[in-house]
Amino acid sequence: MFKAILTGHTQGLGAAVAEELMLRAIAVLGVARGRLEQTRYPGLLSQASVDLSDSVALARWLAEPGLGEFCAGADAVLLINNAGVVQPVGALSDQDPLAVARAITLNVAAPLALAAALAAKNPALRILHISSGAGRNAYPGWSVYCATKAALDHHARAVALDAQAGVRICSLAPGVIDTGMQTQIRNTPATSFPMRERFIALHRDGQLEAPEAVARKLVDYLLADSFGNKPVDDLRS
Repeated sequence: MFKAILTGHTQGLGAAVAEELMLRAIAVLGVARGRLEQTRYPGLLSQASVDLSDSVALARWLAEPGLGEFCAGADAVLLINNAGVVQPVGALSDQDPLAVARAITLNVAAPLALAAALAAKNPALRILHISSGAGRNAYPGWSVYCATKAALDHHARAVALDAQAGVRICSLAPGVIDTGMQTQIRNTPATSFPMRERFIALHRDGQLEAPEAVARKLVDYLLADSFGNKPVDDLRS
């Protein structure tokens, strides 16, 4: 029996992944600042209200018993590190240092801390970092986002080299998805993000994938026997 911990489950790809997991009768612990209101799958959704960009709040929650209580009885635990932000966007001198710190906490520190906390207590663990092509290609204006996604990729590579029994990991780029983050990117001034027109064109030309379609492929990938064979991968390959 699988149980899943999913960060950023209240919107976009996270909400679609939560729905797909529960459709397959997999219990989900959603971790986010907000809450997801749903009644289609009674008993399958638990939620923890945690600001994952706040390291103190994250540490406090990890010290509580809720995470361990949720995982109890599972044959294997799935950790899907989906929560993330693209901000701050812009040249280095235009970035708010506090926004940089919060982005790194949310995009990197929280996924790594959750992975460590679960690996210490669960003999069978699958860790899926939601990465991005931005972790593998540098984009002007996205130095923070690119760096944080690259960090997830390299974390997965190093954890795979540890070869810890029962732990499988992959940092997976899911492609370009029609979510609120894409809307935010298209609304970013070109002076801050010179590649904005490329993302406007993707939307205009219908090249953004629906979150629900990506969620189905992503969960298939996560549950496959081959999961973890590639520590860094692209869902489109």
